[in-house]
Amino acid sequence: MSAKQKKNLIRILAGAGLYIIYAVTFHLIEAPWYAALLASLVPYAVVGYDVVIKAIRGIGHGQVFDEQFLMVLATVGAYVVAEYSEAVAVMLFYQVGEWFQSYAVGRSRQSIAGLMDIYPEHANLEVDGVLQEVEPDEVEVGSLIVVKPGERIPLDGVVVEGSSQVDTSALTGESVPRVVRPGDTLISGCINSTDLLRVRTTKEFDDSTVAKILELVENSAEKKGRVESFITRFARYYTPIVVIAALFLAVVPPFFTGGLRNPGIWLDWIQRACIFLVISCPCALVISVPMSFFGGIGGASKNGILVKGSTYMELLARLDTVVFDKTGTLTQGSFQVAEVSPAGDTSREALLEVAALAESCSNHPIARSIQAAYGAQPDLTRISGAEEQAGRGVQAQVDGKPVLAGNLLLMQEAGIQAPPAPAAGTAVYVACEGRYWGYILIADRPKPDAKEAIARLKAAGVSQTVMLTGDRAEVAQAVAQELGIDQVYAQLLPADKVERVEGLLAAEPPQRKLAFVGDGINDAPVLTRADVGIAMGALGSDAAIEAADVVLMDDKPSKIPLAIAIAKKTVAIAHENIVFALAVKGVFLIMGALGVATMWEAVFADVGVAVLAILNAMRAMNTPKQS
Repeated sequence: MSAKQKKNLIRILAGAGLYIIYAVTFHLIEAPWYAALLASLVPYAVVGYDVVIKAIRGIGHGQVFDEQFLMVLATVGAYVVAEYSEAVAVMLFYQVGEWFQSYAVGRSRQSIAGLMDIYPEHANLEVDGVLQEVEPDEVEVGSLIVVKPGERIPLDGVVVEGSSQVDTSALTGESVPRVVRPGDTLISGCINSTDLLRVRTTKEFDDSTVAKILELVENSAEKKGRVESFITRFARYYTPIVVIAALFLAVVPPFFTGGLRNPGIWLDWIQRACIFLVISCPCALVISVPMSFFGGIGGASKNGILVKGSTYMELLARLDTVVFDKTGTLTQGSFQVAEVSPAGDTSREALLEVAALAESCSNHPIARSIQAAYGAQPDLTRISGAEEQAGRGVQAQVDGKPVLAGNLLLMQEAGIQAPPAPAAGTAVYVACEGRYWGYILIADRPKPDAKEAIARLKAAGVSQTVMLTGDRAEVAQAVAQELGIDQVYAQLLPADKVERVEGLLAAEPPQRKLAFVGDGINDAPVLTRADVGIAMGALGSDAAIEAADVVLMDDKPSKIPLAIAIAKKTVAIAHENIVFALAVKGVFLIMGALGVATMWEAVFADVGVAVLAILNAMRAMNTPKQS
């Protein structure tokens, strides 16, 4: 509970105590009306002075029709008809409802606030062997920083000295620490747990992972979904309509029912109008529905799932098709050389060497696996004219000789005959001076939870799972069969993936949605085109955070069905609150207009419904943390 909430709670309790004293005293003794009026103003002022001030300020700024204005108007009306006790009670219970709202929002912010704690306080910049404590945004790219045990990593970088365990739970939800050694990438926002590290920074603070995530979380509330937008528009028109309706109720019926002859009739209809105003306050809707989505986003972030607003919560709840990239999404992306198959008189060592030299210009996981198998640092003076061709491979000059290393399509375009590799895996075919030298087979295994994730998606109502890959058809079919993927499209270029997604989107009924899951770098165009773009393995990937609508802060496909479950629960709670609030208010508004409902029943219809709706909305954030 925050200090402000404690202060308001004390004020509410003090006002409630004064109200009880007032009610008991003036129930037991006979007192003139003005004494009762003045005495009731004491608890009213204690509990409601801020509401009155806000209503006056709202009128001054041209924002007349809000809930504070409704409460002040209703309670002033109650004073006009000499219902002093009811006037104080309405304001008291309204403040109780507001306090519940504040407390509930504070609770729902806690999971996101935990994420916001990733903001680093300082960086230890090392200059000529001397440490200087500076602001993270003062550190330039390429600087050497020292991260001591227990400190938060302030900027993205690469470990140059030391090994340690790093706690990534604030970003990923993963409880198991990650071991880092020299050469490993470090992500800002994580905590160095055990030993001192020296890190060479690779990004400025504004471009770092932690800054991108903080910006994402701060802006998520601005992206409203259809339900939230409906409630905003509804409240804008609803409030002035009910004020006009209450004014009509206070003036028109008594005019036609003898009010000119009997002034008491006017007091009766004014009281009905006040009751009508109290009942009509839209607190339950304007508070509980946005809070449902805020709670859902908070519950998701607790599990390392960042959703960029309620729009995508609603879309996640309506997913019918999930399309996956293969490498690094469904598979581990940690390629290893499984076979080196030279052709003709080419030796195994020569094939691996020329392939490693040609691939040294690429950062693709396949290229890195070949370089790792080669086991030596490539002599870059032997390489020139290196060029990477998307979806095909690389071409380069090695020792002045033209070398091609890539898939069968690259060989065919160069007019080189290369027999298909017989084994399942990703084959890199190598040619030198227009002659086929052989192939290198790369193996990439599915992630441990990929098969379970596909099964859970189907259980969650996803009718179609699709895999798009630039890999060979044989490899793609083998992975899809192992995991239970419904459709496979292989040997695709990045532009082909967009075309396939376009076709799948055209086949979807309007009420059902499609998600694409990729690594967020090569697949940024497809992530943007899908109804929902989900970035897998997004740690350190700017493209993932920028292009995706949902960012999974680890590389586990099993987080996707969890995200869908959270979204469905959140949307269901929001709909429950809308139906419940409108139904109860509708009944009580009719009762108030007919003179059946009392002021106490009006208080329940307003504050009671709001509190119940808020308590229901709080269920959205109760998502168990899954590792």
